[in-house]
This record gives sequence, C-alpha cells and structure tokens, in this order.
Amino acid sequence: MARKTRPTRFALAAVVAVELLTGCTSDDESLTYQTDYSNHRPLKVVGYPSTGSLETVQKAVWRLADGLAALAVDDTHADATARNWVKAFGAATKAEVTADFYDEGSVRQVVVLYFAKSGQIKEIEARVGEDDSWGLTLAEPDPAEATAKPTWAPPKPGSTGSRTSGAPSGS
Repeated sequence: MARKTRPTRFALAAVVAVELLTGCTSDDESLTYQTDYSNHRPLKVVGYPSTGSLETVQKAVWRLADGLAALAVDDTHADATARNWVKAFGAATKAEVTADFYDEGSVRQVVVLYFAKSGQIKEIEARVGEDDSWGLTLAEPDPAEATAKPTWAPPKPGSTGSRTSGAPSGS
C-alpha cells in the first residue's frame, strides 16, 4: 500500500526549507511561524501572492482572535479596526478561509478573504510599511465599514481571475 503524506506536513517542510535556504528569518520568528502553522487550519490561496503579502495575510487570519493590531502599518485606527475585525470575523476563522490575492504584490496587495462557514467576505490590504516590513492597512474604526462586503468582489474566490487589480475594469 502506498504511503500517504499529509499536505500540511509537506507545506511545513517547504516553509522550513525556504527559511533555511534564504536565512531571512531568525530562529524565534521561524519557530513562531512553524508553531502557528501547525496549530491553525491552512489558508486556501487563489491568485498570485508575494511572499510578504502571503505571510502577512496568513498571520492576519491566525491573529483575528488576538494581536491583530500588531500587524498594522499605521497605528491611527489599528486598535479599533482590530477589535471590529475580531468581533466580526474571529469565529469564522475556525473554519476554512480562502484568500484571493489581486495585483502583483511587490509593495501592496489587495486580498479578499472568503469565510466558508459564515459566508462572509472581507477585503483587506497588505502592504509594505515605513519600516520596510509587510503589514495590514487597519483604517476601519467604524464597525459598519469594517464588516461591509466589498462591492466589486466576486461571490466566490477565483471567479474573475485574480491576476489583475482588485476592482474589475469597466464595472
């Protein structure tokens, strides 16, 4: 009988291999990421994320329950926005989440999160901040704004070919 390998172990091994080859992260960061990865459901991805935007969005989904404000690129509304997002989407992260990445992602990337269990859809922006590290734009202190469904996003991930900018042209 052929041995079956769990995809999560393969993915974790790939992350570790990349980190060892690039030497870009410290041991503490690598261990934290590996622990987070093994303790959470994997993020389903559509589109073409950059390394920075993918890691940032993955951490955002993991942190919806705690510490989300630490990923902010601007502190002005980070705490209020983080509270809004945690309240609105925290429980939904316990089920499958798909991240649909738009744009090319070298310094900024629009991402639409699809929460399978709740049916919620959330647009977020990952970008490089002033300190040249990736973070999130957390500028939605109004709960209604924080929970508003994006008007341009397709109802299902990947429906419009996530290779181009967020809002479809001509719409």
